[in-house]
Amino acid sequence: MAYSGAPILAEELLFKPKHSLIDQSLHSRLGATTTNGDGFGIGWYGEGTEPAMFKSIEPAWNDRNLREIAGQIRTPLFFAHIRASTGTPVQRSNCHPFRHGRWLWMHNGALRGFHETRRDLVTAIDPALFSDLEGSTDSETLFFLAMTFGLTEEPFEAVARAVGFVEDVGHAHGIDDPVQMTVATSDGESTWIFRYSSERHSRSLFYSTEITRLQALHPEVEVLRRLGSETRLVVSEPLRDLPGAWNEVPESSAGVVRPGADELRPFHPIAPT
Repeated sequence: MAYSGAPILAEELLFKPKHSLIDQSLHSRLGATTTNGDGFGIGWYGEGTEPAMFKSIEPAWNDRNLREIAGQIRTPLFFAHIRASTGTPVQRSNCHPFRHGRWLWMHNGALRGFHETRRDLVTAIDPALFSDLEGSTDSETLFFLAMTFGLTEEPFEAVARAVGFVEDVGHAHGIDDPVQMTVATSDGESTWIFRYSSERHSRSLFYSTEITRLQALHPEVEVLRRLGSETRLVVSEPLRDLPGAWNEVPESSAGVVRPGADELRPFHPIAPT
């Protein structure tokens, strides 16, 4: 889940919706696994020069510390992720979101054949960034590849080049359909989202309807009246069953959420030359 808009308490997003992310950690409807209990993480932008993070290997539904701090964190840009491991260890450094400088990154999905391709992928990371790689996941490796290909300058192109590189390496190892991903990444001002898979059958991803339209559609929902006009959520699964509230991100698409006009465009990997 990625939230952008007027400052809001984290508990309004994590715990209060009927099908909140905490509920999804036990009862996912659209995910690859029903239960996501291999840790969790939240990231938010506040007073510091870099975003703050809180991660744990505990299941999200059973972490009293998360419940405690969620009622005290108020932020205009918030990331949250629940983890189901695709093979790498359950450890704090493997929990999302991942951070480098001002940037946060979350990934659902997998780089197929990562055990076979990992050496080629990791050694392609910029040496200046390599020492900051903390965990062992394909997700963090994809993040640092995107950083290597210029995420901080041109996010759309950088992710396209990173995905194209992963596909190229995967195919060289005889791996069909190397990439399965939905991604959210932010620099604290804008949030970029991506939905793509090599087989063109990606994990689910939704964005919220423009808030003033939602307020008109559902004047009975009190929380909507407290949200500013720039509010936008991007989620793997809808948080509430409100007609007209959610829109599916099209297959092979990328977008950016920012103050003013948002953008949604086709996404095409860029193969290495």
